[in-house]
Amino acid sequence: MSTDAASNHTTEGQRSVATDNAERAYRPAGEIRTFALRQARMSPAQRRDYDRLLGAYGVAFQPVTSDLRALFPFPERPLVMEIGFGMGESTAQIAATMPQTNYLGVEVYRPGVGKLLGRIEAAELSNVRIINHDAVAVLAQMTPDAGLDGVHIFFPDPWPKKKHHKRRLIQPDFVRLLRPKVKPGGYVYLVTDWRDYAEQMLEVFFAAEGFTNPHDGFAPRQPWRPETSFERKGLRREHTIHDLWVVRSA
Repeated sequence: MSTDAASNHTTEGQRSVATDNAERAYRPAGEIRTFALRQARMSPAQRRDYDRLLGAYGVAFQPVTSDLRALFPFPERPLVMEIGFGMGESTAQIAATMPQTNYLGVEVYRPGVGKLLGRIEAAELSNVRIINHDAVAVLAQMTPDAGLDGVHIFFPDPWPKKKHHKRRLIQPDFVRLLRPKVKPGGYVYLVTDWRDYAEQMLEVFFAAEGFTNPHDGFAPRQPWRPETSFERKGLRREHTIHDLWVVRSA
């Protein structure tokens, strides 16, 4: 599992230019981004782990449909994609407690990628792989239809200002893109601590074809989903955590 971005001889600036060029190649003119283009500073440990471990656990983005299951030592196991894993805290904990499932984390920000790579090594996780790229492109160009058993979208950017709501990830177009990628009977698990975004998620999936909500509303927290430091920060601010669980219908 290697990627050119993992080369120790490639500078951070060169990696940034390469990523930006790739993004321009697949995004139509005028398409709205769901993430902000910013160069977050990597800590020395994150940079070291990014350069040292991406070749072992990273997967290069390719604008062609790929056998994502073949990226793992045990490809016959269920495959779950996590979109926007942040610092990878929940990713690593879930993967450690559910070793019979493979997890593919997709994240655009390198500090989080570096952090999760360090967690993978520390916990000796063989069931996690990472794509350092925009999830919309990974879904649209790299993921085969019915290729995913589940999708996790935990605490996506809420874009709280009303004028920025169009940048939120969970929109009808995104759900239409996501639907064929999840196998019938597979699930999408979403979590947010922003009430109006939670309601938007509920409305979008309620209106979407191909998904059912077994709870007819928000879902109870899954016992295997850990409470992360990010979530605790939201709770300290008296934010209510909203879980949404939908199932891909036939």
